[in-house]
Amino acid sequence: MTEAKRSVSRSLAYKSVGIALSSALLLSPFTAAAQSQNSVVSKESTTNPSPGGLTKLRGLSLIQYKGSFLDLGEHRLLSRKDIVQEWDDIDPDYSPDKSIEAVKALLSEQDFEQLFPYRLGSDEWFKVAKGKEYYKENQSDYFSYDNLIQAVQEVSNLKIKISTRSGTPSQEIVRLDKEAKVETLVLRSDDFNSEENKMKTIETVIVDCGTFLKEGFKKDRKRELAAFLANLSHETGGGWADAPGGELKWGLFWNENIAGRTGVNMDAFVDPATAKLFPGVNGQRYYGRGPIMLSWNFNYGLFSSIIYGDKNVLLKNPEQVAADGKLGYMTAILFWMTPQDPKPSAHDVMVGRWKPNSAEKAKGLVPGFGASILVLNGLEADLGETIGSPVLRRAGHYRDITKRMGVDITGEKIDTLNMKPF
Repeated sequence: MTEAKRSVSRSLAYKSVGIALSSALLLSPFTAAAQSQNSVVSKESTTNPSPGGLTKLRGLSLIQYKGSFLDLGEHRLLSRKDIVQEWDDIDPDYSPDKSIEAVKALLSEQDFEQLFPYRLGSDEWFKVAKGKEYYKENQSDYFSYDNLIQAVQEVSNLKIKISTRSGTPSQEIVRLDKEAKVETLVLRSDDFNSEENKMKTIETVIVDCGTFLKEGFKKDRKRELAAFLANLSHETGGGWADAPGGELKWGLFWNENIAGRTGVNMDAFVDPATAKLFPGVNGQRYYGRGPIMLSWNFNYGLFSSIIYGDKNVLLKNPEQVAADGKLGYMTAILFWMTPQDPKPSAHDVMVGRWKPNSAEKAKGLVPGFGASILVLNGLEADLGETIGSPVLRRAGHYRDITKRMGVDITGEKIDTLNMKPF
């Protein structure tokens, strides 16, 4: 597993928190203002709603949406009117209390156990790991079925609003705790309200994280969960060609970058360009952890801001991502739900919302599991299910999981052969 960085200038621009899933998060630093102390305030909104809400609107006029008046890290308790006008309301179909039902309706705990017998902290894992350098006597069942359900439940309580100045990478990101009815400004670029940018319109899209596993036909919801687990299983896989039980049984085996954990790479992974907004804590290292190998100070700080409304939780305690399986799953779900311009979200690909435009068709991009791979890792373009290809294991997991779910995927584009990156 490696850690690298990718330009965030447009990956954050469209309904995105700028996350990329491969063997590590691939992000590069951006310039943002320092965060102020958290406080609850009561201010009148200065925004006027668009007729249909903000959920899918682009190019909102300055009169319709002027950006948040909050300071970074500041909270605001919303009225019912505020939520309707500024957050496109709260849909009860996507509430946290429906999330447990959603997971159980797609994949039973028994089937999950049989798919991932060697997952980190399972009985089989303890048998294999005992005596190895990575063995932990008190290792919890990190990737447990219960942790998955709890993660879906907690993420379902979040909405994320991403606002971008048209034609620029300059952004604001606001999170909404649906139950508490509190919004928090978690990111604002230094130049978001500069004299030059104030003349540019704001493009705003809202992501309701409660739609995970709850949109489309039941078959599509099953395919979404299968694709999600298949991609995570590849990233965290510990198997090999002739592994006991078969390579696919060893998905979800790792949750830390090996070089970072063992000290082979002692880099703190603190980027100077983002240290003002997301300062690294002395003695802490921000190497890859969790099912998506969350890496770098700015990712730990941003995810912490979105999940907790406080950047300092994970900056002070980055090891929690590897210690808490529920938290690990939450970081993966947040990635899954948010597009990275020009790429759609993996969620939209799997539930059928994404329809390729002419430019995407020219690249050979078609709906299906193969397209979800390219959303996560464009480096795996134009690969078939051949020996040595990473797509082979991803597709293998997908076939294995959908078969267990009783889903027919005949005719679906599973690999990335003849497809170019988005």
